[in-house]
Amino acid sequence: MSPYFQQLRSKVGRELLLLPGVAAVIRDDRRRILLQEKASGEGWSLPAGAIEPGETPDQAVRREVREETGLTVEPLEILGVFGGSEFRYRYPNGDLVEYTVVLYRCDVVRRSSAELDPETKSLRYFDATEMPRLALPYPVATLFGSG
Repeated sequence: MSPYFQQLRSKVGRELLLLPGVAAVIRDDRRRILLQEKASGEGWSLPAGAIEPGETPDQAVRREVREETGLTVEPLEILGVFGGSEFRYRYPNGDLVEYTVVLYRCDVVRRSSAELDPETKSLRYFDATEMPRLALPYPVATLFGSG
């Protein structure tokens, strides 16, 4: 958690925070999408995270993907913006958030051998028929749609 969000949490405790976020749809040559298995036991998710103060959404998606996957990506298009009560999530530690997420389709520019963020347990590509349940309900048609 960034110092900014730590400061907010120190003021509001575990109460609801509305957070701007980004997520990346990264497809391989078989059109499967890359998911990150969280080390905290939260299950699978798109590479994603909060937008930091002073950061643009494009910058945030590049940073989050690099930290969580070791990949350098180029955001190509916005697939949608999602939010509302369906994007409310309680973390295992009790923190409650509601995200407004800019969902990007991204291409991989470079792979890094850098160590992954400790929150990443594993990375794996999935096709639409084997998709695990995600913490946030992105529409499958959007994830696997054209582009």
